[in-house]
Amino acid sequence: MFASDVNPARDAGRVTTAGVVLFPIPFRWPHGGRSVFLSGSFNRWAELVPMSPVEGCPNVFQAVCAVSHGCHEFKFLVDGEWRHDERQPHKNGEYGIVNTFDALPIPAEVPQVQPCSEIPNNMEVDNGLTHRISAVTLNQVMPRISEVDVQASRHRISVFLAAHTAYELLPESGKVVALDVDLPVKQAFHILSEQGIPMAPLWDFYKGKLVGVLSASDFILILRELGNHGSNLTEEELETHTISAWKEAKAYMNGQIDGHGRPIPRNLIYAGPCDNLKDVALKILRNGVAVVPVIHSSSEDGSFPQLLHLASLSEILKCICRYFRHCSGSLPILQLPIYAIPLGTWVPRIGESNSWPFAMLRPTTSLSSALNMLVQAQVSSIPIVDDNDSLLDIYCRSDITALAKGRAYTHNLNEITVYQAMQLGQDSNSPCEARSQRCQMCLRTDTLHKVMEQLANPGVRRLVIVEAGSNRVEGIVSLTDIFRFLLG
Repeated sequence: MFASDVNPARDAGRVTTAGVVLFPIPFRWPHGGRSVFLSGSFNRWAELVPMSPVEGCPNVFQAVCAVSHGCHEFKFLVDGEWRHDERQPHKNGEYGIVNTFDALPIPAEVPQVQPCSEIPNNMEVDNGLTHRISAVTLNQVMPRISEVDVQASRHRISVFLAAHTAYELLPESGKVVALDVDLPVKQAFHILSEQGIPMAPLWDFYKGKLVGVLSASDFILILRELGNHGSNLTEEELETHTISAWKEAKAYMNGQIDGHGRPIPRNLIYAGPCDNLKDVALKILRNGVAVVPVIHSSSEDGSFPQLLHLASLSEILKCICRYFRHCSGSLPILQLPIYAIPLGTWVPRIGESNSWPFAMLRPTTSLSSALNMLVQAQVSSIPIVDDNDSLLDIYCRSDITALAKGRAYTHNLNEITVYQAMQLGQDSNSPCEARSQRCQMCLRTDTLHKVMEQLANPGVRRLVIVEAGSNRVEGIVSLTDIFRFLLG
């Protein structure tokens, strides 16, 4: 059940089923260590709760857990070794010797926090109360919300989105970059890098219409194909290989061919200016794309279309935040902390053997391995962390376009580290502001409203959830996560 080589889990406190009252209870480990975690019957022994050093008392670690009334057992994981506090009540349990305490409701009483010099050399559950937990502690009671309130909030957002159209997303001025399908692939990705954009619609002159999209994901697949010894695509051919030729080759690679062995053309996912925002958001979610082109055509057959805009979830979220900014109290779900709702991807908890591992990169990881992880995990970005799993940066699919400059893609990707690849991105012409926006953080205790406001900023597609102080990665929440939750 226990393991010493796991990543720290997210906070044990969370909203439980209606009727279960939880109280945030402080725990302490006063015997030192480099890394200390807590687990117990109050979280079903299913996760590790990271404990933080007390300021000015490096040997004292503390954490706050959500605990219900009743008898509880717990243990500490100190530097990879499971230990109990001998100065506290303990007994032989299912997991060896465990500490015990009773959480009993008594009249409210706010305990006084002792200074460091007065902290006794043993583990205490709430100073001044021996094995009895006050109903009022230094933190507020864990938030709860009924399913009725959740559905009511979702309904209000859905009604708002259905009443507004994609036309409202169009800026007063701006530009949209489209690429001709006869453009060489290498030149196309050079344009993406120069323009600082992750993708662009494709225009077929002979058909007189938009036929698809070229994205950073295509470049990743091309680089992986170049790395295969049996590849039919050489570096020299990449200089003259057209976008249309690549799309046809990609269809064969994916087995997207008809009974006559010809590639099956994929329909372009797009929206009209009169489509409502809910339908636009659902198109993005259901098709797994980052944006959808907003296209207007005055003819019935759709010929001679006008490319007006590229609609994204970020823009739609900005509309939601702007509309509900001064009446967020009418949406109860916006006041919930993100750890209390099913949102985002988190570092797996202990015992979640069936969950997908949370992907993280080290600066020394090869770029080839990083690209494989992006494809296999089907994610748009992976946090880059140090040996303590503290956040350093984040590597995104769109960063790969930086390799298009100066033929950097001709190097062996197994010999290029993620750190070196990030340096290439920093040397590109992408604005510094855009890079800083990519690597934005939030805390598990941040409200949904606050997280939405951050994600509504231009260029921000995800937030890395970190532990306060250490910046240890605990999860990641994206625009897609937000809309999947809001739209149910």
